[in-house]
Amino acid sequence: MKSVIVAISAAGSILFSTAVATAAEIKVISAGAVRSVVASMIEDHGKRSGDTFDFIVGTTGELRDIIASGKPADLLITSGPLMTEIEKTGKLTAGSRVDLGRVGIGVVIRDGATAPDFATPESFRKMLLDARSVAHTAPELGGTSSVHLLALLKTMGIADVIAKKAIHGKGGIDVSRKVASGEAEIGITLISEIVPVKGAIFAGPLPEAYQLWTVYTSAIPANSKEPKAARAFVDALTSPVLSERWRAGGFDPPK
Repeated sequence: MKSVIVAISAAGSILFSTAVATAAEIKVISAGAVRSVVASMIEDHGKRSGDTFDFIVGTTGELRDIIASGKPADLLITSGPLMTEIEKTGKLTAGSRVDLGRVGIGVVIRDGATAPDFATPESFRKMLLDARSVAHTAPELGGTSSVHLLALLKTMGIADVIAKKAIHGKGGIDVSRKVASGEAEIGITLISEIVPVKGAIFAGPLPEAYQLWTVYTSAIPANSKEPKAARAFVDALTSPVLSERWRAGGFDPPK
């Protein structure tokens, strides 16, 4: 029995040494919408592969600027519309685009608060008007949910009213945290940026007439220094065994 244990230990050492020798540093530039899900997968994948990650996240507006600046990356994860913009520059590896999941916009309330009625466009409008304060991502950051919300407010004719009681977050996670802490009564952000925040409750999605579904997708830049490692990580992200983790993170399968 002792010799068997030694043999297994030696084999494990060889496998570990091989993993370390072939480990890569993968530079990921990612939308904040997938932060919680991808971060947990980075931890798991890193343990298995030995790879390390440089993980930068931001709103759509921030990513547009970061990518345009030429910052090196091995993998991009962005909204579908932004990835289409990048594709037109010819700076992506052909055929590397892979959809990860889609997510809608939801209402966040503080844990323990009574959920308001916002099932219809009319009740959604009333909820916004009745709320003491409404949190959303700062407009200048170009967040997907904030851009959509501000357009809706103009359509509803209440943009000026809501602006006077708006509380701006540095991103969707920050919006949810402001609601969880009581700084804001309600918040509007991507569902995936509500469910991971302790003390924040996903009260429900926007009425379908006002909903915006956004597909998040990945692609490998043409100048990636670690394309094989990046592709292996994408394979891990899209593995069927991880589909439930995406759902738990607020995502539906891409359509």
